[in-house]
Amino acid sequence: MNASRRNGGREGSAVLPGGGKLPPNRPRLPEGGGGGGGEGDGLGGQHELLQRYRLGLIFTAASIAMLLVGLTVVYAGLRFAGFYDAGTRIFRTNWVSVQLPYRLLLQNTAALALSCLLVELARRAARMEAILAPVDSIPGVKPERRLARVWAAAAWLLGSAFLSGQVVACQRMQLYGAALRGNPPGAFVLLLVGLHAIHLLAGMVALGYACVGRGPRESLERRQLAMDSAGWYWQVMGGVWLYVLLVLWLMN
Repeated sequence: MNASRRNGGREGSAVLPGGGKLPPNRPRLPEGGGGGGGEGDGLGGQHELLQRYRLGLIFTAASIAMLLVGLTVVYAGLRFAGFYDAGTRIFRTNWVSVQLPYRLLLQNTAALALSCLLVELARRAARMEAILAPVDSIPGVKPERRLARVWAAAAWLLGSAFLSGQVVACQRMQLYGAALRGNPPGAFVLLLVGLHAIHLLAGMVALGYACVGRGPRESLERRQLAMDSAGWYWQVMGGVWLYVLLVLWLMN
């Protein structure tokens, strides 16, 4: 019996009285499932940080949406507000349509749409760079080209072009009379366009940090976090601009 137990200790099984055998002993894996080294915990922590950042982004997007919806309600109220003239029996309104530079606005929209595509490429590239970083350090393995910051820089330049085009569009609308006294609709047009530009400028700051910030330059994990947050925020700003453009077109 002792010999059987000793043999079972070496061979991984033990013989019971009567000829039965216990299942072979298997080595216990370290807790955490990462196979040692804490890699599993690190990946879990990175995923948890991504979820927290995205949750914060959801709250930010919700607050921006509530602000725009509120302004749209006021804008619509101005559009359909007026009074009934009993003398002429006509419903009169103080609404003055705003002449919009549609061609320039569409060109700006195309630049923003292309930047959204590049930001998405940058976000996915940053994710792959963080995943493949351990593989790139293996001798004989060709390192993956790191293009996340290249795509992000190109998107940042297109965002700058979009904002410059918006400034020109606002100047043209002012020439068309959008900011004249006694024309609240014109002022609301400039307010909607300006609010979107301010929020997009915040996205450009976040995207610039993801490109040249010290943390994202030194750590692939931080770069992934920065690119992911800036990328999703940029997509939200793209959707917000489409909403603003649709409201302006319908109200005019």
